[in-house]
Amino acid sequence: MKAIFLTLLLLCPISVAIFDQRSYKPVATLAFSPTPPPEDEEPIRIETELVNVFFTAQDSNRRFVTTLTKDDIKVFENGEEQEIFTFASQADSPLSIAILIDTSLSQLRTLPDEKEAAKTFVESIVRPEKDEVSILSFTGETTLEQDLTNNIQRLRRAIDRIRIVPPSGTVNGVIIGGTPPISGRNQRLAGSTALWDAIWVTIDEVLKRSPEKTRRTIILLTDGYDTSSRKKMDDAIKMAMLHEVTIYSIGIGDYFYGGVKESYLKKLSQSTGGKAFFPKNENQLRSAFAEIEKEIRSQYLVAYQPKNQKKDGSFRKIEVRLVNPELVKQQIKITHREGYFAKTDSKQ
Repeated sequence: MKAIFLTLLLLCPISVAIFDQRSYKPVATLAFSPTPPPEDEEPIRIETELVNVFFTAQDSNRRFVTTLTKDDIKVFENGEEQEIFTFASQADSPLSIAILIDTSLSQLRTLPDEKEAAKTFVESIVRPEKDEVSILSFTGETTLEQDLTNNIQRLRRAIDRIRIVPPSGTVNGVIIGGTPPISGRNQRLAGSTALWDAIWVTIDEVLKRSPEKTRRTIILLTDGYDTSSRKKMDDAIKMAMLHEVTIYSIGIGDYFYGGVKESYLKKLSQSTGGKAFFPKNENQLRSAFAEIEKEIRSQYLVAYQPKNQKKDGSFRKIEVRLVNPELVKQQIKITHREGYFAKTDSKQ
């Protein structure tokens, strides 16, 4: 199995070097050019400790409601009502999306469909000069296939390059002649899956560098199993909350390898304000991508300055509650991240 590294060599504050997977010699340097912020109202990240909450509203038929106003909702932190600083639709605000693809053996049969659906999604969602997408793959290590860009052709080529390389000692994913050699770090990681590490490094090395006024999103394609991460699931969730990253999970894998760990992917996505999808065929896979795009385009932003200004690093639970009686009768469902971690006096 491919066991390769995400190697980000910062030659200057806005350059990233990509290394050849076999020789580990630099083959390209990608310049990162942030998308200029548009004129309209967008996410706010300033030193007054404002909390940004992205949310969506759906009716009982799962149709997105895009006509809410500030008066239709109230926001609570740990049960205490907060004063809303801003409320705005996010349909036109820029996106920074990382598509993170599991390339372990469990994806051997499903990867071709995943790649085609991902290319269709990229072509549909990216708006020139506004949105940016990066492509990453992972097994025991994470590989940056393409840094954030709005260039569709680069993104397509990056997706096309993704391959599953079985570890030595296997044929068609089946171990033969005993276990594969395990000398060296690469071989130790061959055949493993470091899911939580992959999410962590995607946020830390890619999305955290994205322009401030963007919505940060991970679209994760995996079976949800982790066998070799140094980080834990809670670490990955906390990292996403710290940097306001929403995670959409597409649970997909070969049932020969144990199927999909649905509970992990549900928790990961629900905690960060996203959703988990579990497609059973190619049509459902494409529908999952289409649903994610529709949800992203239907988001609202509500921002508030928390009454509790203590910098104690504690977890604060968030609730966006409908107060319009007519909407309550219609059983409108609000989806958003579960909460956030307060800052501390020390540097995060």
